[in-house]
Amino acid sequence: MDNATTARGSDYSRLARRISEAGLFRRRPLYYLLRFGLVGAAYAGGLALFLTLGDSWWQVLVAAGFAVLFGQVALLAHDLAHRQVVRTRRPTEIAGLVTGNLAIGLSYGWWMDKHTRHHANPNHEELDPDVAPDILVWSGKQARESAGLARFVGRWQAYLFFPLLALEGLNLHVSGFRALASPRLRRRGAEAVLLVTHVLAYLAVLFLVLSPGKALVFLAVHQGLWGLYLGSIFAPNHKGMVMLRGDERPDFLRRQVLTSRNVRGGRFTDVALGGLNYQIEHHLFPSMPSPHLRRAQPIVRDYCAEIGVPYHETGLLASYGEALRHLHSAGAPLRQDRKTATR
Repeated sequence: MDNATTARGSDYSRLARRISEAGLFRRRPLYYLLRFGLVGAAYAGGLALFLTLGDSWWQVLVAAGFAVLFGQVALLAHDLAHRQVVRTRRPTEIAGLVTGNLAIGLSYGWWMDKHTRHHANPNHEELDPDVAPDILVWSGKQARESAGLARFVGRWQAYLFFPLLALEGLNLHVSGFRALASPRLRRRGAEAVLLVTHVLAYLAVLFLVLSPGKALVFLAVHQGLWGLYLGSIFAPNHKGMVMLRGDERPDFLRRQVLTSRNVRGGRFTDVALGGLNYQIEHHLFPSMPSPHLRRAQPIVRDYCAEIGVPYHETGLLASYGEALRHLHSAGAPLRQDRKTATR
């Protein structure tokens, strides 16, 4: 192994040592106790308000509030999956199943498996499930190979992206139930019981308290805004950044930094995005408690400048613009094919 390769291989270990010396790997039990407590209290308060209002159109505002609450619960499940809250496996799994499956109807085991594969190979066309061609295409190559709905949507996917996010909440429920058929899913029995309990309880409360029309409106507003909120959290993180394919596998530090984007903002942005606005730091150190990511950022940014690795950060709206421009560019071959076919 030559000296250059050895140096690149040790880049991450040197950065990890600096982060460790700053004390940023230590657990934050009081922070998470407070955060879980506040979100849990808001959830209980939302249910109490829902029952108090009864069959009223004011429930549309409650639905919007629950969309935000479900997003915050999903962010807590995310931190649990990365062992940011506690180190041990069994308490993490139990808390994850209650938080994900029971509280919001999201399969914790399915999502954790998918998200782990994403972290290992972010933005890799063949290895990252988050950029697998499904309804959307993420590169010109995927566009040219697409068929069916993806080929139709891909032409104008930049314009359809945010409307499609409104379906993401329902998609997460469906994906969770589909995962129950997979032998890869751990604790399938517990996952199934908790998912079914959530869905039955959710629908029972809606249709017992509200008239059928109001219940359907509540469901549409809640699930649609929840999907939009979640998508707005995750869209800035990698969309429009470096795409990899085949044998393109930079070393760990570069693989995580070059494919990730940070979002600038204050404390409100930190809360709204659950710390995922520090996506570069999160991908480099996924088990780091989220409140430490803000403190890790200047260390990581300065280190990247020191070793000559591009470190990309932008504002929230600008990040959406970059993601949408990438989607529009990826769909260009489909628009070109259509023009050619109409001549």
